[in-house]
Amino acid sequence: MTSFIDPKTLKSWLHDGGEIALLDVREHGQYGEAHLFYGIPLPFSRLEIDAPRLVPRRGVRVVVYDEGDADVAERAAARLAVLGYTDVHVLQGGARAWKAAGYVLFAGVNLPSKTFGELAEEVYHTPRVSADQLAEMLARKDKVVVLDGRPVSEFHKMNIPSATCCPNGELAYRVRQLVPDTTTPIVINCAGRTRSIIGAQTLINLGLPNPVYALENGTQGWYLGDHTLEHGGTRRYADDSGNTDLRPAAKALAARFDVPAVNAQTVQQWAADASRSLFLCDVRTPEEFAAGSLPGAQHTPGGQLMQAGDQYFGVRGARLVLFDNDGVRAPTIASWLRQMGHDASVLEGGLASGLSLAPAAAPQASALATIDAQALAARIERNEVAVIDLRASMQFRAGHIPQARWSIRPRLAGDVKGETRQLVLIADDAALAAWAAASELAGLLSPAPLLLAGGMAAWRAAGLPVETTPALPADSDCIDYLFFVHDRHDGNKEAARRYLAWETGLVAQLDAQERAAFRLPTAASRA
Repeated sequence: MTSFIDPKTLKSWLHDGGEIALLDVREHGQYGEAHLFYGIPLPFSRLEIDAPRLVPRRGVRVVVYDEGDADVAERAAARLAVLGYTDVHVLQGGARAWKAAGYVLFAGVNLPSKTFGELAEEVYHTPRVSADQLAEMLARKDKVVVLDGRPVSEFHKMNIPSATCCPNGELAYRVRQLVPDTTTPIVINCAGRTRSIIGAQTLINLGLPNPVYALENGTQGWYLGDHTLEHGGTRRYADDSGNTDLRPAAKALAARFDVPAVNAQTVQQWAADASRSLFLCDVRTPEEFAAGSLPGAQHTPGGQLMQAGDQYFGVRGARLVLFDNDGVRAPTIASWLRQMGHDASVLEGGLASGLSLAPAAAPQASALATIDAQALAARIERNEVAVIDLRASMQFRAGHIPQARWSIRPRLAGDVKGETRQLVLIADDAALAAWAAASELAGLLSPAPLLLAGGMAAWRAAGLPVETTPALPADSDCIDYLFFVHDRHDGNKEAARRYLAWETGLVAQLDAQERAAFRLPTAASRA
């Protein structure tokens, strides 16, 4: 039987000090339009795939919600129960009821982190330069180094001319190699504001003697100032650019913000504690993680752990244990997480600690029988099958099998209602299709659905026709895509202005409890 709670109860739970996983089970586009401040995006279409990673402890208090006008939250709660979660509740009336009760709904993504960035600038008075000022420096060929605090993939899309990609989580470890001269000004940028502010303030908090500035409004500010961005950039930190000169500064910074150092034995005991959730976080680069990590750890690149923590841990109040192999990155990042209000610690010895945790067991859906591309083409020709494409809506627009229909798990059963032909599902992730079929199509169809082996890549490789439909599905149906976020990087200046206004307006939307949950220093403690 479904357990429902009202908005007032949920609000009290969010601030009672206990662990809670508040899961928004709508699709990404719906979530990004308006959601609760602490809502963790866990789309119903990916529930079984991502829930064990985001919410590893099955006994944790869980609240799921949707818009309030559908049964997606109830369906998600039922699926979580099947996965073994024992304390699951549904927000009665969903996001609409939350708003009706007088609480705020927030647009956008990564809300706590981006709001924190605005508060950090307010508290620390982080120095900044405008796009015009930086453009003048570069035109004069001033001795200035521009470091882009985003991941390599984001840097590749667009970057400030002359900038070098150095994600924020790597700054403390690599800045002395990238900028060996202690008098050279350093400008940190991102696409908007948060990572510019946090990256610059990171170096300032570490006591770097260089003049350090955040680029006001990042690449969007650069574009709005009619300066030209570069695209396809590959300039990044060198793999051997690590340097431990700032280890004492990182250790002092961790002490300043009361970051505990814990040994492997303590973490083992925490892992056995059935009353608390634990996340073991390897904050190094993707390449380092791929070369070897601690058993039971997840890869959480440090800059993104600060910027988008809701993609890596879904339990508010959980224990976060960070590690590296240098003694610089983990304590620096943990110092920020503590200020964000998280229970973050640093593992003594890091990669060499000998810690070994059992990996979380991932549930498995029954695999779907497959059909190859040529056989599918023949059956389409004979009108024997209905092709349902479960990939992202923008991928479907860019190219799909002729006669295929786009669908997504929350709507799948309704979309195939009355269909008498055998279904063939298209998906990049076989597990996504298998879970969708298991929960939405079980017992509804005979014969059972098939999966295109190799997905669209196999279809294309076979030389079979591909159709593009830029207007289908319609924007209103693309519940998995957040136009609000993406348009600002695609030549839409008005979208960029709206985004920056949204970002700078976040703090004003906080209530007293949400603001008090952060642990930024006071003016006296900064002195």
